[in-house]
Amino acid sequence: MSKDLTNSALDRQNILNNPYALAEIEKAAGIRGIPFEGKTVVLKEQVALFFEVTLRTVENYLERNAEELARNGYEVVTGNRLKTLKLAIQGLDHPETDFGMIGKTARLGVLDFRAFLNIAMLMTESERAGLLRKAILDIVIDTINRRTGGGTKYINQRDEDFIQSAFIEENYRKLFTDALKDCLDMGNFKYALYTDKIYVSIFREKSKEYRVVLRMGGRANVRDTFYSEVLDLIAAFECGFADLLVKESRAKARRLTSWEVDGLFKQFEAQAHWRPLIERARTKMASRDLAFRDALHQQLKEYVAPLQRDEFERFLGEKSKELVDRLEEAKDVMKRLKERK
Repeated sequence: MSKDLTNSALDRQNILNNPYALAEIEKAAGIRGIPFEGKTVVLKEQVALFFEVTLRTVENYLERNAEELARNGYEVVTGNRLKTLKLAIQGLDHPETDFGMIGKTARLGVLDFRAFLNIAMLMTESERAGLLRKAILDIVIDTINRRTGGGTKYINQRDEDFIQSAFIEENYRKLFTDALKDCLDMGNFKYALYTDKIYVSIFREKSKEYRVVLRMGGRANVRDTFYSEVLDLIAAFECGFADLLVKESRAKARRLTSWEVDGLFKQFEAQAHWRPLIERARTKMASRDLAFRDALHQQLKEYVAPLQRDEFERFLGEKSKELVDRLEEAKDVMKRLKERK
């Protein structure tokens, strides 16, 4: 999916919140700044020089995008911190014109590397900024692919919660299919039909539509790509609706018709307690799939939000692992879950 960083605050924030991509971008950019409080910062004069634009152009971006840039590392330094910054500048082997006339100033705006990238992703007047944006997008894709072993289709399985959620959901899936078999008077297509009803209720897509969004082959199992929060909610739907079917069938002392089951499901999915859980699942699916899989769920566009740093650490960091490693570690957990059945 083609991304225009100058127009998308969400795409900009996803990049700026990804610590693994930022580290690689910083290496590639090779920006020489001012050492200050354990990090490297630059002044607006340096930004103007780097991007070959006027100082007023940089100031305009700082004014028009003040909230976003402040959130991502732009700040105005005063007092003792300013004195420390001026001493750091004096110790550098740079012409004074690189920093402007700072000797008597009482306030000085500085941008750390995140804020520097942020302004690069906003700036349309600079050819250099455009080249840097292209490099940023390439590095982000390469970093995610490298950390996930070359593909993101099953990035959900790197989450430490995935195996337990998948195992539990499989047990409730059996309860659900057994209830459909015993309580609903309909052919075998009922299993796919009511599974899709659950999917549409939770994330507004049937299995076939979900496959298209994730560009999945016909033999791939869609549940292997679900995040743990989505699997947990599906399990809750399957467990609750299975129980409802069994009770209703017993009360009528017969198998139910499809019209009766459709009516029961409509009442079941409308229960108020599902709303916060569905909202959370939709936000997780829509936001992660766009950031990690470059897949946009059109039906969930309003739920897309920037991922926070801990989300990148969860799926790309040291705690994330390939499924084969998770399975080896999860043997004892799976054994205990089986014993509860």
